Amino acid sequence: MYFIASKILWLIFSPSNFLLLSAAVGTLLIALRRRMAGLVLIIPSLALLLIIGFWHADEGIARSLESRFPPWHDDGRPVDGVIVLGGSIRIGPSAAWETLSLNGSADRLIAMADLARRYPSAKIVFTGGYGALYGRAVSEADLLERHAAEFGLASGRILYERQSRNTRENAVFTHEMLHPAPNERWLLVTSAWHMPRSIGLFRKAGWTVEAYPVGWTTAPGFEDSGTAPELSEHLARFDTMVREWMGLIAARVAGYSDDVLPSP
Repeated sequence: MYFIASKILWLIFSPSNFLLLSAAVGTLLIALRRRMAGLVLIIPSLALLLIIGFWHADEGIARSLESRFPPWHDDGRPVDGVIVLGGSIRIGPSAAWETLSLNGSADRLIAMADLARRYPSAKIVFTGGYGALYGRAVSEADLLERHAAEFGLASGRILYERQSRNTRENAVFTHEMLHPAPNERWLLVTSAWHMPRSIGLFRKAGWTVEAYPVGWTTAPGFEDSGTAPELSEHLARFDTMVREWMGLIAARVAGYSDDVLPSP
């Protein structure tokens, strides 16, 4: 129920969807000769879209998440295992064209391949099922297994968890599959903006993991050279970061995490 409710509510209340829907309703009201009511919806909606897009309102929210966990540095101690979260594979195009189509979180898979080579005795676990409400259910794990050789990884090098639909299930199902010992050292690989929520959920599920963040979207000190000028880019990142903060709050309220914003 938590999974279904989160998907439906986000479809309606993601900032860009909600603001565009409000503007559309306002336009309809004007067409129905309810001009004042329509303008009350249209003007704030369009103003907020412009503020988010052109004033880079997404930057501060993204930085609040991405600065929480620093880059991981090798201290020479052995690593027992690496957990790589799904979310980097475009399931539909990958299945339709029988190739691996990746999105902006592809850094997770690059890190997986790198860590598998650097730590040949460590377990490498990829956790990712099918996270949509509808459509043909093909798991990310299934797709990655078919194309693991493209990353230079031998058959059998990766362990796959295929049933999870969200980050909480990543944590719970992978723990149930592996039963890690308390003294084992595990790295958790996911996007920097997604790391705080992931750490909180994994800790609550019984894992002791070290954060291995990848794929930063912010560039402190280099904003002028690294910031995309397109309105759509900033709206998309704003949606992502607002969703992540909502997920942090929801996880704490539901008892799936012990902290609103977990720290190292």
